[in-house]
Amino acid sequence: MSQQQDPLAHIRTILENKSAAKQVTYKNLLAAFAVLETESKRIVENLKLQVKIKDEDVTVDFIEVNEHEFQVKLAGDLLIFVLHTNIVTFDETHAAMQQPYFKENEINRYFGQIMIYNFMSDSIRYNRVNDPGYLVARILINHENRFLVEGEGRLGFLFNQISSRPISNQDLNDIVQHSLTTAIENDLMAPPFPQVRFITLHQKLEKTSELGAGQKIGFRMKYESDIK
Repeated sequence: MSQQQDPLAHIRTILENKSAAKQVTYKNLLAAFAVLETESKRIVENLKLQVKIKDEDVTVDFIEVNEHEFQVKLAGDLLIFVLHTNIVTFDETHAAMQQPYFKENEINRYFGQIMIYNFMSDSIRYNRVNDPGYLVARILINHENRFLVEGEGRLGFLFNQISSRPISNQDLNDIVQHSLTTAIENDLMAPPFPQVRFITLHQKLEKTSELGAGQKIGFRMKYESDIK
């Protein structure tokens, strides 16, 4: 706001433009999340029909949690899909913000977020609260329903540019499939022997199920290398 501008006029402009765009963005996000849920159910049902598994404990399931979360269990992996209710933007240094589209109109750069996390299903089953989860993908959708995805594996480059069109059911189906593939392809890595060589009696009594828990190759390893 310039020094000569009327504060009320400035507030009105923001309400008419930025705030209105954020509301449209959130409605787009809700619609996309509903489709993502439907496509996830469809994929799970298809897998149940196609996959021949002799061990009944190796399961594929869809779990509805609430209006902002659902889960897909894929054998030992649990994919958690979460809709965030806040609309966000990015710093100018963010790679995506260098694209011409975001410089054309300020409101183009406001996004709703859907996060896809990968947990080990046993972490939930045994309430191992210290086990890590890994962000597989972040889906970003704006007021024009255009999208981009930040993620691991193929999701790291397939949709890393803002789309030229609104997000489609097929896009969301592809994102689910790639997320499941990324999760199941990354195996657990046992911690180094020295890290689990000694335990306290408290750990034995209180945290037996956590001892020796693995870490996901391709997730934790990449994270650790990024912060060094």
